[in-house]
Amino acid sequence: MALKIIDHGSPEYKQMVQLRLDILRKPLGLGFTPEELEKEKNEILIGAFEEEKMLACCMLIKEAPGVARLRQMAVMNNLQGKGIGRTMMNFAENIARDRGFKKVTMHARKTAIGFYEHLGYQVIGDEFTEVTIPHYVMEKKLR
Repeated sequence: MALKIIDHGSPEYKQMVQLRLDILRKPLGLGFTPEELEKEKNEILIGAFEEEKMLACCMLIKEAPGVARLRQMAVMNNLQGKGIGRTMMNFAENIARDRGFKKVTMHARKTAIGFYEHLGYQVIGDEFTEVTIPHYVMEKKLR
């Protein structure tokens, strides 16, 4: 499995949008607007590949000085639970650390809280609704 930063608008980016659509949005009856996708051109876009096929993805955005926010973490349904998400998170945290970030935050789906807790993230604050489902803010200080 190869992990890499991908370019906005590239063929890999098109795979990333499709994976996020299939895993994160379509099950909720949602899609992406062109404006949402346009905003991603300044974000750190990360993909995990086997050959040319994307298996998982996520992105990092600068939320505040020293703080990166993880967004749109998705792993192909048939590959969840096989360590790909953990590997992606380690890669994303290393990129954040290399770029000077001291903390990673996220809006985690309630159903994914356990996954992120195993990786050292902590829930901060109360449950809230985003894209029609329950989420929590989570964070982890990078060492």
